[in-house]
Formats: sequence, C-alpha cells, structure tokens
Amino acid sequence: MGRVTERRPVVRVRGGRVDRRADTLVAEEPLEIRLAGRPLAITMRTPGDDFALAAGFLVSEGVLARGAELASVTYCAGAATATGAGGAAGGNTYNVVDVRPAAGVVLPDITLERNVYTTSSCGLCGKASLDAVRTTARWPVGDADMRLTPEVLSALPARLRAGQRVFDRTGGLHAAALFTPAGELLDLREDVGRHNAVDKLVGRALREDRLPLAGTVLMVSGRASFELAQKAAMAGIPVLAAVSAPSSLAVDLAAETGMTLVGFLRRDAMNVYAGEQRVALD
Repeated sequence: MGRVTERRPVVRVRGGRVDRRADTLVAEEPLEIRLAGRPLAITMRTPGDDFALAAGFLVSEGVLARGAELASVTYCAGAATATGAGGAAGGNTYNVVDVRPAAGVVLPDITLERNVYTTSSCGLCGKASLDAVRTTARWPVGDADMRLTPEVLSALPARLRAGQRVFDRTGGLHAAALFTPAGELLDLREDVGRHNAVDKLVGRALREDRLPLAGTVLMVSGRASFELAQKAAMAGIPVLAAVSAPSSLAVDLAAETGMTLVGFLRRDAMNVYAGEQRVALD
C-alpha cells in the first residue's frame, strides 16, 4: 500500500546558502471508488483510511446514511478485507476500492456523465446544487439544539493543528476534525484534499453506525467550500467552522439547511455567516 509520506531530493536555499538533501513530502495517489463493482469516481488522495473515504463519499452522494446499509468495502484484485488486513496477491496497488451496499439499498444510475473525476483541490465542483442537497439529505440539521461559546470556537484551530502529525513532517496536508460543543476532540483525519479528510471522518462514523453526527462541530483547515458544507449537511453535522473564508454558495447552503457556518476562525476573531443562534455572542 502507498505510504502516507515519500522522500524526494531537493535543493535548499537558505540565506544564500545552498545544500542538497532529501525532503519529506505527502504522498498523493489516485483512488478509484466502485459501487457494487461498477466504477463511480476517481479521487486523488493521501493513502490511508481508504475504506472510510469511500464510505464517506457515498454518504455525501446520498447513497448511504446508516451503518446497516453498508455490506462491505474491499480492495479490488487482492485479498484485502474491510478490516484493513490483506495481502498483495496479483500485485494489488490498493488504489481501487469496491463498496457493496446492503440488500435493498437503491443504487444511483451510473452513466458516463455520472462517472466523475475529483481532484484534491475541489472535489465534485459544480455537481450538486442547493435543491439537490435539500431533497437528498436524510438528517436535518436546522433543529439541532447546540450552544457554543466564542472561547470554545476560538480554541478549535489550535487543537486541529496540534493533531496534524503528518503535517508536522510535510507541511502539505489539510485536516478535518470533529469536536463536541465543549471543544473535545472526537476524531481527526488528514489528506491532501479537505473533502477527502471530511469523507474519512464521515465514513468512519458510518462504519461505526454513528450517523447522524448531531451535536458535533466540523472544523476544517483552509476555506469552507460548498462541497464541505454539503458533506456536513449530508452527515447531519450542524456546525461547520473553517480557518479561512467560505464561498458564497457554502453560505447559501448553510442558510438553507439551518447550519451554523463560521469562517476566518483565528484566536479571538471569527465571522459567523449563518446560524448565529448557536453561538453565544451575548
């Protein structure tokens, strides 16, 4: 299986001094996600938590919503199993995953137009719409009864950063984490793509039958795109916070669904773009 990091030669220039050495880089490899044996999507990701990534992707696509709806996840062309163990018979690259839904789960119509390629920067940009999320989300977030203090929110970026072990070695990974309303860290995942990191969080929750993720805060590095707001809504997460700016469509989606969206979250500063009733501003 591909490693999380790889070594590459680099020429370093520091204050006019030049030296050559090996540098640690984050690994990036393609992952093909198949649904019941049929190719569905390809995403560029950091290897690791591939089964959770695939399961979380299908939650955001509206295919799965409960642990009982997932029958199995396996690597193709090898002996790996859903427990993560397995051999490399037949030269397994561990870059193709097949998700088998349980009996009775309605599968989407997979056409050439539906088969998509996602990048580590944007995911499924432009694929979904506000109406699509509104009609397919199974876990309403608007009624979530939560209150967060500005002090708790302001502490989340530092706690997110403290948990980024691979980032410390590479400086090249995004992260997503789930917190309680009191600021307790529940889970954290890293990946070259923010959307992959979120899928890994949601997929782990699905496989452990913990959806919806009501009463949690999703904190992401970088910006809050429409897709990240979509993934939060599909997983039943009522609060999305980011260290950078949200997009206009992410704000629209948060307002439509009743989600709390916080951007530019840094130390004692933040912008609340939607759902301010959950932030104890008084």
